[in-house]
Amino acid sequence: MTATTTHMSLPERVEELLAAGGPLPIVAAGDPVLRGVAEPYDGQLDDALLERFVAALRETMHAAPGVGLAAPQVGIPLSIAVVEDRARGPQEVFEVRGRTPLPFRVLVNPSYEPEGEARAAFFEGCLSVPGWQAVVARHARVRLRGQDERGHAIDEVFTGWPARIVQHETDHLGGTLYLDVAESRSLSTNEAVARYWSQPTPEAAAHTLGFEMP
Repeated sequence: MTATTTHMSLPERVEELLAAGGPLPIVAAGDPVLRGVAEPYDGQLDDALLERFVAALRETMHAAPGVGLAAPQVGIPLSIAVVEDRARGPQEVFEVRGRTPLPFRVLVNPSYEPEGEARAAFFEGCLSVPGWQAVVARHARVRLRGQDERGHAIDEVFTGWPARIVQHETDHLGGTLYLDVAESRSLSTNEAVARYWSQPTPEAAAHTLGFEMP
């Protein structure tokens, strides 16, 4: 982000970002925008610009490909994220991980709180930390509150993998990367995960790499 860009208004920055067309460039770890607390959304973008921005976030998420993308990941410090998981893959793995389809959603000013004490630990990655994965223990069930892109209230309970996705994206809006809450000894390249740790659960990785499962 250039000095000129930082002095532009948020609508101007979004317009400039969208002007290039196509999937948006994803900001990588180390950029300050990923470590700040995103500005609560209260209408900074007019309806047409918000619609275009959300569409671009969705296109970028699909192209990456990923199952979630937060506005700071494209350099815009607004409390907006998109999520969608079509959950296609081995049924055995998906059953163990509680991975079920998550229809496309826009999360505006989201926050979550755990429901119960249960936690689930699995390998997790991030589009802003490309090429790497690590084991993260997350709440197995959370209550998410916020709004959608039309200002309608969201108050919904998520479980399993959808709960992991909304926690990951909401954390982005508070300046937290998954690496901050991951088991550091589990950090592995995508290639290593595919070669050694493709089991549905990370117990084998914990035993071999030397970390404790939560």
